[in-house]
Amino acid sequence: MKEDKIDLYDDRGRLVESDVPLRAVHPLLNPAIIEIKMTIARSVAVDLEGMQRALERGAVGGSKCVIPGKSLKLDLVGNAHAIADGIKKIVQVKKDDDTEVQVLENGKSLLVKVPTIRVLNSIEYTAPITATAAALTETIINLFNLDMFQAPMVKAAVWGRYPQTMNLMGAYIKSLLSVPQENEGLGYVMRNIPVSYITVITRRNAINAAALAGILEQSAMVEMGDAVGSFERLHLLGLAFQALNANNLVYELVKENGKNGSVGTVVASLVKRAIEDGVIEPNGTSKSGYRTYKAKDMALWNAYAAAGYLAATMVNCGAQRAMQSVSAVSVYYNDLLERQVGLPAVDFGRVQGTGVEFSFFSHSIYGGGSPVVFHGNHIVTRHSKGFVAPCIAAAIALDAGTVHYTPEAIAGVLGRTFSTIPVLREPIVHVAKAAASIKGAV
Repeated sequence: MKEDKIDLYDDRGRLVESDVPLRAVHPLLNPAIIEIKMTIARSVAVDLEGMQRALERGAVGGSKCVIPGKSLKLDLVGNAHAIADGIKKIVQVKKDDDTEVQVLENGKSLLVKVPTIRVLNSIEYTAPITATAAALTETIINLFNLDMFQAPMVKAAVWGRYPQTMNLMGAYIKSLLSVPQENEGLGYVMRNIPVSYITVITRRNAINAAALAGILEQSAMVEMGDAVGSFERLHLLGLAFQALNANNLVYELVKENGKNGSVGTVVASLVKRAIEDGVIEPNGTSKSGYRTYKAKDMALWNAYAAAGYLAATMVNCGAQRAMQSVSAVSVYYNDLLERQVGLPAVDFGRVQGTGVEFSFFSHSIYGGGSPVVFHGNHIVTRHSKGFVAPCIAAAIALDAGTVHYTPEAIAGVLGRTFSTIPVLREPIVHVAKAAASIKGAV
């Protein structure tokens, strides 16, 4: 692989570390990215308040599933600490392992982090979900001394409609990772996390939202086989420049165009910066005066173009304080960029094509696809290899409440509980510092 060095900045445009080898942000090497993935894998949210209300109504197993005469009045919220202690004793494998069970929202929810050993020694990534569900069920039954006729209601409230359905329909335990049956194919699990969840977890910080989305998407590219071999560097550069604000490129483009700019001015700024940095150079001028450009390093050009795409999204959606135009930016930023330089735009046309279908789903005949419903596994957004989800996340973060289904309502207890984890809430600075810590060893 070509030796690349990058400077890493935080979400405020402040330098964290300079001359960092590109491989220091590799999803398989960067300690913070590894921590992000492992935290997501071993963490489960428990909605005690929701489960308490459901049991009081006898409503378990999801929509329209109510069993008259089978209600249970259990003070789960008031006994949250006892329930947390019970879960920890059961899911813990060794006395001093890294099991954590946190009581949040005054007992309304729990954040369970099963011990890492349960993840590393399991073939199936859903082992933390099943372990937590089993432990929660047993703890509640024992704590409230329930009999054999009452216990099944608790089991149904915890596990939902499983095993009748494979997706834990109606369950009051939640994981960011969907069950395998809901993944599009090999390696898709991290792409199946809704972008709304990512935005809420990062507490609507646009750069951090884009960073977390990009980290998950490009980590998925490794697992899908896209960021392996000849294309590894393409994806690492995309991760660095678009998602991690390498060389402060995204921040500076937004700052330059944020006050009076547009998608078109971001294109102009990006092209100017690419010429100044030697990423592209003139390739000739036609009789009409139209000048084309060439790139000696297409992977680096793609990374610059991707950074401009995120900056254009932030300028456009930020100006109107609304998320809906991210689909239009996906089309017209790339269209303008290709016309300006005569080179392929982001992801070699896949982002522009995604934007066309994205616009159809959200604005045309279909009309039901607000950006809040998308994820990298969605039929609309799966086509681009890691470059669209960061822009959707940033657009949602900049929205001022223009959609009926808010990201907070969609993310629910998962968004609230996972936002308490610093490495997920503020990934860009954690990844930069972690890259600095290994810069001499990669």
